[in-house]
Amino acid sequence: MQRRRGLWLVFAVVLFGLAAWLMLSGQGEVEAPPPPTVAFPKRLRPEERQRMESRRTYVMSTGDAGTAEQKPLKPSDPVLAALPRGKGKTAMVIEANAIRHSPIGELLLECLMRRGGDDLERFKKETGVDPLQDLDRLVVTDDGLIVSGNFGDKKLKELLSGRGSTNYDYGDEARIFEPTLERNLSDGGTARRNGPQVGLWNDQMLVFGRSPDSVKQVIDRVEGRGPDEPPVISEGSTYGEMYGVVSVEQLKKMFPPDQQELAQKLAEVAENVELHVDARSDFAMTAQVKGSNADKVTDLGKSLGGALSLARMRAQAEGEKELAQLLDFAKVNPDGEEFRLELAVPLEVIKEQLAFCREQQDSDDTHSDDTNKDTKPQEAQPTP
Repeated sequence: MQRRRGLWLVFAVVLFGLAAWLMLSGQGEVEAPPPPTVAFPKRLRPEERQRMESRRTYVMSTGDAGTAEQKPLKPSDPVLAALPRGKGKTAMVIEANAIRHSPIGELLLECLMRRGGDDLERFKKETGVDPLQDLDRLVVTDDGLIVSGNFGDKKLKELLSGRGSTNYDYGDEARIFEPTLERNLSDGGTARRNGPQVGLWNDQMLVFGRSPDSVKQVIDRVEGRGPDEPPVISEGSTYGEMYGVVSVEQLKKMFPPDQQELAQKLAEVAENVELHVDARSDFAMTAQVKGSNADKVTDLGKSLGGALSLARMRAQAEGEKELAQLLDFAKVNPDGEEFRLELAVPLEVIKEQLAFCREQQDSDDTHSDDTNKDTKPQEAQPTP
């Protein structure tokens, strides 16, 4: 399961990092056309509000009512309830099903299927889970991974229960799996270690963690036994195909060495950054930076805007027209105690950059056909 989890983590990271990759891979060979208009995610759209309301499906158990008056409990979205609480936390939600059916998702899927279609079929047979149909959302946090969808197939439970796994019921709706992995040693002995800890909640949520306690904490939050603090992502912030918050400590690690001064300034001003990505057509991302000191936030926005302007001028001076065009979409919009950074990659540019996958596959097919011709048995010649 750890290998499969890794595959989908890579898929999520590829989607989220697509903009940066394309910005750094521009060839600058062709005159760039005027930049098209891109719609950036700013608030809940009607279809997203309907999606948000339809996900309020779980009503927590009230326990022993006693004689005290009980307030009626409102249904909640179990995935949002599972998210970390408190400041300085990271949680990114990838709407896997929505991205799967977006133009960008179709392009990526075509590329992945050309390279790993057999692996996908093998995964479906082993687990009873079809990633293209059964996955809904994927959440990456500091402590692990949460995946929502349809996980009721008995093959998955048998797989999680096998190979020496200890498993037991937990809470109201969950089962915890603690697998033990074995490896044969050269001296004939056997090495054992704990595998990734997994929780299955109500056949609709898989929780992967580093320890049983980290998995149980997620289940506790879903079933109302967690802290009273609200989740790091509110219902009103569930817009876009990817959304969430990233702690500044995580963001600092993404800055290159020559930008550590800017990274440190970011850490001094903000506690986290809220991200939203619209992938329905173009890849459009907004990053909202908030802080308690309006002056420091303003200074940080100016510094970041200046860095983007320098990068744009450098790209123009070095003849990197495509990179300069992409940087035309990067801008900073200040607003008091916060500012919003916008970055976009047009769909046409994504299609052009992903063309290598189709070209490589066509080349492989041609090579395969040529090989088959060369190795085709010669017809037997009649004996004179």
